[in-house]
Amino acid sequence: MNIKTIAKGAAAGAAVGFAYYAFSSAGPLQKMSIKRDANKTLKAAGHLINDLKSIVM
Repeated sequence: MNIKTIAKGAAAGAAVGFAYYAFSSAGPLQKMSIKRDANKTLKAAGHLINDLKSIVM
């Protein structure tokens, strides 16, 4: 077994669990804020990946 792979899986599971808990315990206004912030974060990550691709290629 590869310890690195196990650690990555455990970290991903913990992140998903935390996100689910934060979303399920939030009020209606907080849920909209969480969704909006998550959308902005995903867009920023996509732009970062595109920038890194353009640097490498």
